Amino acid sequence: MRVSNIISVAALGASGVFSQTTGQLGDAPVTTGNPVGKIAVATLPEQAFWKGSLDGNVKGSVTAKAGPGGRGVDYSVSFSNLPKEGGTFIYHVHVAPVPSDGNCTSTLAHLDQTVRGEDPACDSTKPETCQQGDLSGKYGHINSTTSFSTTFHDDYTSLVEGNGAYFGNRSLVFHFANKTRISCANFTVIEANGTSPYPTGTGSVIKTSPTPTASTTSIPVTNAAFALNIAKNLAIAPVVAFFLAML
Repeated sequence: MRVSNIISVAALGASGVFSQTTGQLGDAPVTTGNPVGKIAVATLPEQAFWKGSLDGNVKGSVTAKAGPGGRGVDYSVSFSNLPKEGGTFIYHVHVAPVPSDGNCTSTLAHLDQTVRGEDPACDSTKPETCQQGDLSGKYGHINSTTSFSTTFHDDYTSLVEGNGAYFGNRSLVFHFANKTRISCANFTVIEANGTSPYPTGTGSVIKTSPTPTASTTSIPVTNAAFALNIAKNLAIAPVVAFFLAML
């Protein structure tokens, strides 16, 4: 077999792996069973984490509740006193809570159950292929220097404890366009009966399973689609090895 043909076959297979924009474990699954009446709210603090020139911290919050019939989550987003430069601004759900010292760096990476990573950038027309925590990537960056508000429905985050997409024990981080962290806040969970069953201050850790970890942590394969995706990604390795052996 000619070397050029071997290279062509190998390149074709590799392109199927490296051009994909979904996670290593496939697309994010749709969440169901989200409890009606349960609310999660993250409100930015008075003091910004970023120590540059700001006219006070960004103000605002993200409020989330169960979607219709318990499918997905409905979000209400409102920010004001935005920086005069450094946009467009972005915001995400990060895997770890804000510690007591308010260090936004300690919130680690975005919620990313399918191990997608940040690059390439999220395709907003295919939100199931994006990181679950990349809210602005899926539903719009903030192109304003005054105020911003929006509402949207997301099928891929969860208010069910024990679900890997659960964010009631995680945090919200607000960034400049270059990903510098301006401010951050923990989500506070309010149950349907109006009570908050967990500590609600900065740095509070809400117990759930699995424990929040960085997005590179291995996550169990939970369905056949995820397993198939992994198989596709690994299948090219022995093919390339076989052709190279023929040289």
